[in-house]
Amino acid sequence: MGVLYEFGPDFTMIDKRVASIEQALTGIEDGSVILVGGFGNAGSPIPLLEALIDQGATDLTIVSNNAGEGDFGLAALMRAGRINKMICSYPRSSGSVIFEELYDQGKIDLEVVPQGTLSERMRAAGAGIGGFFTPTSAGTLLAEGKETREIDGKLHVLEHPLKGDVALIKADLADRWGNLTYNKSARNFGPTMAMAAELTVTQVRQIVDLGDIDPELVVTPGIFVDRVVEIGA
Repeated sequence: MGVLYEFGPDFTMIDKRVASIEQALTGIEDGSVILVGGFGNAGSPIPLLEALIDQGATDLTIVSNNAGEGDFGLAALMRAGRINKMICSYPRSSGSVIFEELYDQGKIDLEVVPQGTLSERMRAAGAGIGGFFTPTSAGTLLAEGKETREIDGKLHVLEHPLKGDVALIKADLADRWGNLTYNKSARNFGPTMAMAAELTVTQVRQIVDLGDIDPELVVTPGIFVDRVVEIGA
């Protein structure tokens, strides 16, 4: 799952663009932990998820805010039997029929993580932090089996980093170095997931020339991005 660019005498040779979705997903292996951007449909990389069905990887662990809805995107990947486990904050939402059916049948495992904790666990992975204590979930079923500690008179739970083998995210603009901008709230988990994965694959509305993105507007620097594919709107 190597990075698709070459080094020359300087960084002008870096080119993270790929020609197709199929090429963008090359090398994703069975059993991978995949971080999937999106808050509901906002920022969800639906074309990448649906192309992953044809790519063939299975026995996947998916980390996402939601557990899919309708019969497209993440839900389509579930229906194809490719997902073994979901790690998410909202397993039930409007239209999450496929997940609910699979879970009731014992065909998919679930780990519920509070939304802020989910984001911070991925941020910790990206930052190289070994873990953190949080009062969130202390004293609840979600804290069972976890180390706890009283800090300033309040019970805290130890949470560990959540790292991905792959991140599939959606951005707005990219250049060939992989610098990314996002469309408002569609950024959601994208920047954090890009930092926390070994391989980050990004679908974008448009790939622009170097220099066309104001550096002040770059949200995810190209150092955290490996492959960029232009999908359109």
